[in-house]
Amino acid sequence: MAKGGLGAGLDSLFIDNTSEVQVKKTLRVLDLEPNRDQPRKNFNDEALTALAESIREHGMIQPILVRPLPTGGYQIVAGERRWRAARMLGLDEVPVSIRELTDVQTMQIAIIENLQRENLNPVEEAKGYNELIEKYGMTQDAVAKMVGRSRSAVANAVRILSLPDEVIEMVEGGNLSAGHAKALLGFDDKETLVKTALRACDGGMTVRQVEKLAQKSEEENSEAPASNRNIDNYFVEMEVSLKERLGRKVKVDYGRNKGALILEFYDKEDLAALAEKLAKE
Repeated sequence: MAKGGLGAGLDSLFIDNTSEVQVKKTLRVLDLEPNRDQPRKNFNDEALTALAESIREHGMIQPILVRPLPTGGYQIVAGERRWRAARMLGLDEVPVSIRELTDVQTMQIAIIENLQRENLNPVEEAKGYNELIEKYGMTQDAVAKMVGRSRSAVANAVRILSLPDEVIEMVEGGNLSAGHAKALLGFDDKETLVKTALRACDGGMTVRQVEKLAQKSEEENSEAPASNRNIDNYFVEMEVSLKERLGRKVKVDYGRNKGALILEFYDKEDLAALAEKLAKE
């Protein structure tokens, strides 16, 4: 990812990601603590061992970016893998760059650093975006500009979190790709979704095959006989029309003398955009 996509003011903080940085200070490994809110949760043991061997041979070229804590000590902002590798080697001290940073700046940098190194799995990425949106009040547009991606890419990433827990675990474990996860969002029925996810695990189905199954499932639900869904052709056609106009899943349920219109939305921002669009119709 190019650094041109970073949010204003964040570029200067990433000077520490270059080998030309002049290390100003070292701190004891024991004085540093990881950021529990950082998006990356999974660390590959084999990759850490390789990094430790590299540090043993060449030293730590890039300092760890940290911020001072009010309670004492320092919190790691960027470079937790290097810190873990240093602990594996039994090092007493590591080179650091100390900055005064807010919580939101710390989260932004942690996400960007991991995305630039492609270290986040799709679920970690989605949770990172979602935390910036829900906890720190950033809009999807602001997050998208920060990481140099489109708003739709951020929205689609966050949608993965709406999948069933067992499917999210498959994605976190690397058994399902981000493409599979997004394709699975096309299923309305949870049981069918989970069964398809299990079939798709470890390359059992391509993303395109999952998409076709989701589309087929949706068409079968839309074309179910009126006697089964208590709905006639008018409501089926209206459902299809609304789906096309609004660009989202739409479900029309109609029973005896009453009905319900169900519209899918992804987050607060998307709901507001939908409400505005409906108001103009």
